Amino acid sequence: MSKLLFLLGDQLSRTGPWFDQLNPKTDHILLAEVSHESTKVTSNKVRTTLFLSAMRHFAADLEQKNYRVRYIELDDPNNTQTLEGELQRAIDELSPDEIHIVRPGEDSIRKQLLTFNPIEHEDTHFFTTPADFADHARGRKQLRMEYFYREQRKITGYLMGEDGKPTGGKWNYDHENRSSFDKHGPGLIPPPKIFPPNQITKDIINLVETTFPNHPGDLSTFHWPVTPDQAQQALDDFITNRLPLYGQYQDAMWTDSPWLYHSLISSSLNLKLLDPRDVCLAAIKAYQDGLVPLSATEGFVRQILGWREYVRGLYWLKMPDYLNLNALNAQNDLPKCYWTGKTEFTCLSQAINQTLKFGYAHHIQRLMVTGLFAMMYGVHPKQIHEWYLATYFDAIEWVELPNTTGMSQWADGGIMASKPYAATGKYIQRMSNYCNECPRNPSHRTGPQACPFTTFYWDFLLQHRQTFSTNQRMSLQLRNLDRLEPQEINDIQEEANRFRKTI
Repeated sequence: MSKLLFLLGDQLSRTGPWFDQLNPKTDHILLAEVSHESTKVTSNKVRTTLFLSAMRHFAADLEQKNYRVRYIELDDPNNTQTLEGELQRAIDELSPDEIHIVRPGEDSIRKQLLTFNPIEHEDTHFFTTPADFADHARGRKQLRMEYFYREQRKITGYLMGEDGKPTGGKWNYDHENRSSFDKHGPGLIPPPKIFPPNQITKDIINLVETTFPNHPGDLSTFHWPVTPDQAQQALDDFITNRLPLYGQYQDAMWTDSPWLYHSLISSSLNLKLLDPRDVCLAAIKAYQDGLVPLSATEGFVRQILGWREYVRGLYWLKMPDYLNLNALNAQNDLPKCYWTGKTEFTCLSQAINQTLKFGYAHHIQRLMVTGLFAMMYGVHPKQIHEWYLATYFDAIEWVELPNTTGMSQWADGGIMASKPYAATGKYIQRMSNYCNECPRNPSHRTGPQACPFTTFYWDFLLQHRQTFSTNQRMSLQLRNLDRLEPQEINDIQEEANRFRKTI
């Protein structure tokens, strides 16, 4: 019996058990570069280049291992430019007895591929399966990451003592991981390891520039890992040079400093160039060797073992309905500055232009700058979801959608987060130096120096007061509304409307 294994651009693992079932003499592995995956949302050139370069390196490695690879390049004249089209073409030409797939990272793609009646394998580059998370969720009124994370700590034994208690006596050291930089800024941080393009990547860069000339992204500085070896080097560099202070400064921001202490391995994890088990164990070993404080290691492991697994589990539990949630009935269009980067407000300018250029921003820039602004502005959740999916180099729907719809926009009505991450511009002032260079003042909610974050914060509470009236975690914020005089309320609403017309 002949088999056809169809692997997608985020399934570039050399160690999947599905390989054990392949006979290199009779079976084929299909990989296809298709334009539809870069145009259904206007994919950043960096994101497209990363995926395609990693795919070509992966295919070359498979061929060296004597697998029969059917690789469809983007500019192949016979390319149908869709995943289902290329699978059908391979079936027509190869006539396999069995079709095999690995669970895709996007619900709509999975539905399309399942119409071919394939044998589907669970993706083993996660600690848990969707069925595991469904078991965890069964009978629970709330699905909070913290409790799921504690379960996974017990199952894996990561950062656990022999007595069954967490190392150090606490499950979570988040309170130690919220520092900002002082007035002198981050100082000298060892720059992240970069990987200059080889000929394969250079060819992809030229192809992407030619095929998608009007998409955002600057490929002149493309430096991301595209092979497992490079991804391992990037991980080693992070563990040695930035993990010791990652925890303390993971939420901090600074002008013209996109990388700071962050790991920059999310794309390597999401494309399966790295195994999350190896990543967690490397961080734990650094702690055990006395090189990294427990708070930093725990905070990092929580992102991989806790948050990443939780988000994926929630995605598969709630799809496809999750895609259409809009608990706050937000209806406004995404401001044009999200695509142009042209704005007078320093925090937005820094986060958006960095995103458009590099396809990268760290989690606080995404959550508490671009995400916070979109939520309080009232952007329709699908529009901001599509922007995140398009612009970030590591975006795959299983991880991007819950983080956007649930965590960032509170469009799921509290499934992920018990309250929205609503804050004035003072949060950004506290965690960055952005406000020092901005013409607006986060202390002002109206007037010529009004900060749009502060204005929209109060307007957001006024608009949704009834929605949050039974939410105990919002009670203090709502009580502050009672202190506002009617004229103040009117001024805030007028200022918010002015911002919506001009931003």
